Amino acid sequence: MDAGTPLDRASRYLHPVAGAWGRFVERLVGFSAWRQLRRWIAARWPMPALVSDVVDVAYMSWWVDIQALPVPPAGYHYPSWEGRTPFTILSYRHGHFGPALAGPFRRLFPSPLQSNWRCYVLREDDSNDAAPTVLFLRNVMDSLPHVVGARLFSDAMQPQLAHSMQHRCDHAIVSTRIAPGDGGAPALLAELGVGDPWPPDASWVASFGSRDAAVRFLACQDAAVSIAPDGATAFTVIALPVDLSTVVPLTLRSLHCPMLEQVGADPADALCFLLPRVPFGVVSERLL
Repeated sequence: MDAGTPLDRASRYLHPVAGAWGRFVERLVGFSAWRQLRRWIAARWPMPALVSDVVDVAYMSWWVDIQALPVPPAGYHYPSWEGRTPFTILSYRHGHFGPALAGPFRRLFPSPLQSNWRCYVLREDDSNDAAPTVLFLRNVMDSLPHVVGARLFSDAMQPQLAHSMQHRCDHAIVSTRIAPGDGGAPALLAELGVGDPWPPDASWVASFGSRDAAVRFLACQDAAVSIAPDGATAFTVIALPVDLSTVVPLTLRSLHCPMLEQVGADPADALCFLLPRVPFGVVSERLL
């Protein structure tokens, strides 16, 4: 699927390996009767809050052509700077992702890899300097149980399973690799240098007034919207208390990303940075 694919179609699950098992998983997570029952239950009993001690959060952002992006949900628009808008790929490792009610037993929960591919949207009456809402274009995980669980119990998170996925961070290099196989995950191969000075970032500073303001726009949000496979719009309240003083500059050294090529991005114009760790929480979810 290309970058301009309508979001409802892009969110439909495609298993990375063809065959009977893949078809079974696709049917399971697409079972419409279960979706309607789960929504009926969620409208009466809210979902439990989920939390994760996220680490190695690598942000890579570019300016992309708005016309190459899918139509945003009703009531929202892409903030525009001369017809372009920010697009971000962020990849990270969860830290025992699970229900907050589990308390100390949450340490028994696994820590999958995840990569979110997103733009930013504003409500129709917002100005460009308003706090943005995240619009998920793609989500990828490396754990089939998490993918199935998210799709069965949430409209907001509709991840694809990568055929293989790596995200590694050390004192000098951050490397991320997503191989989609035959599935719906986007392909990515990126290597970033840690500890290099910030690049000039002329286009980002010109648009936001300063690099700090650009980083704040890209990293500090408390809400997200996404489109479910049946076209419903889900709104999620998130808790992401980012400490901007911990941000580490990254330098993009190599990149292969077919989806990025489709949206008119200049790889050399990337603004990249690392959050070593941040607590993350899913507070609530509802349909708009």
